[in-house]
Amino acid sequence: MGFDQFVTDRLDRLLRYATAITCDKHLAQDIVQNVLLRAQSKWDRIGAMDAPYLYVKRMVTNDYLSWRHRKAAREIAVERGELARHVPSMADPADAHAEREAMRARIAVLPRKQRAALVLRFYEDCSDTEIAQVLGCTESTVRSQLSRALQTLRAHEIARSATLGVHS
Repeated sequence: MGFDQFVTDRLDRLLRYATAITCDKHLAQDIVQNVLLRAQSKWDRIGAMDAPYLYVKRMVTNDYLSWRHRKAAREIAVERGELARHVPSMADPADAHAEREAMRARIAVLPRKQRAALVLRFYEDCSDTEIAQVLGCTESTVRSQLSRALQTLRAHEIARSATLGVHS
């Protein structure tokens, strides 16, 4: 498959993935654009791989995790409706919107690697092996990152429930 065909087939998916891990549509677009420019110049090598999409996804992840985007990754832009386009609607759109915004706020507090692992598992439906490939780590590190992320989310939820006086 040529580079142009790859971009035609995978651009939307790369943008959705980048938006999910960055929580910022504009930063996601910048990252994907930078990655695709770099990938184009190396496409002969990347296109010959067994899974060029996973390699490019890893490039997106690495670019997001890199030092150049640390400041931007901390500045979470709350764009209502960006994730709404990618999630099936529920009975009450206001409830669905509130839940998406709440989830975005919850995962935004996670460290970048934990957030990336969580998005790859639950948004991209990747296995431990695939996540390890994308993040450039071992499968046990993936499981550790996921465990810590879920533990943090649970702790925040318990604290939020206690603050609101809600009992599970």
